Amino acid sequence: MLDVSTVLVTGSTGFVGSRLVSTLATEGRYNITAATRQSGSVSSLEKVVQVQIGTIGPSTNWVKGLGGQDIVIHVAAVAHMPSSCDDVLARYQSVNVEGTRNLALQAAKAGVKRFIFLSSIGVNGNASSLPFNLIDDVNPQEPYAESKWHAEEGLKAICSVEGMEFVILRPPLVYGPNAPGNFGTLTRWVDRSLPLPLGAVHNKRSLVALDNLVDLIITCIDHPGAANQTFLVSDGEDLSTTQLLQGVAEAMGKPSRLIPIPASLLQLGATLLGKKSVAQRLLGSLQVDISHTQKRLNWTPPLTVKQGLQRCFPDHQD
Repeated sequence: MLDVSTVLVTGSTGFVGSRLVSTLATEGRYNITAATRQSGSVSSLEKVVQVQIGTIGPSTNWVKGLGGQDIVIHVAAVAHMPSSCDDVLARYQSVNVEGTRNLALQAAKAGVKRFIFLSSIGVNGNASSLPFNLIDDVNPQEPYAESKWHAEEGLKAICSVEGMEFVILRPPLVYGPNAPGNFGTLTRWVDRSLPLPLGAVHNKRSLVALDNLVDLIITCIDHPGAANQTFLVSDGEDLSTTQLLQGVAEAMGKPSRLIPIPASLLQLGATLLGKKSVAQRLLGSLQVDISHTQKRLNWTPPLTVKQGLQRCFPDHQD
């Protein structure tokens, strides 16, 4: 096992980062530094020191956060930016690519042993007829995924020269309590008991529960098999959009109001309305093969999909 006592977490007030910091603090094995853009609420946690870094970019000074750190877990990123933003590409480049490279280089110079980077399955692509695995060629289709790919390559290049270990994690859609993005949209639909024309969708999509992702990140902190590896992650169960909505409704204690409209008709309608990308996320398949992750790390997702969905809505559980 890697000898580790101190961990720096970026994005520590975000969806993934906040759960990661609180879980690490509860375990009590590490001294944690939580990097934030501005003063936040993480400093009240035991064994957590908050460091205000400001905006992440190519010129960010990380000296306040990196001193004495063994591990950096880089969760912070720009995501979910509308394509209508004029500077979307520049923002992705500045924060996700150059910001990651800048942090990695300063971390290596500061003596950090291992740099864990939260990437995206979008690096592999946004659709799959067979489960993605590590031998597949990368195929990012969107600016966010492209920025993650370039950040991965920059990180590996720096680690190769500086001797710092890297770990890259590529999750698909992450769901959990108050999740942003597509999962948050789906839950709002179900919560409103809206009739949805998604009762006959037979795709297969891999997801990952927030707590499963956090568990894997923590496993990678000091596991010897994680050094200089890229891992795909999911719950190990694939669901159709219909099954996901049914599961969300059950976890929320809501009726499942799904109308069985053929997926081909939905695809046609979305194309005519110029919503092909939305249709792809709802109707297309995206599967992830996590066998390498499981074997290399002797890791199994601790939560089933049903358990992960139940944790999203604790007020509705008995």
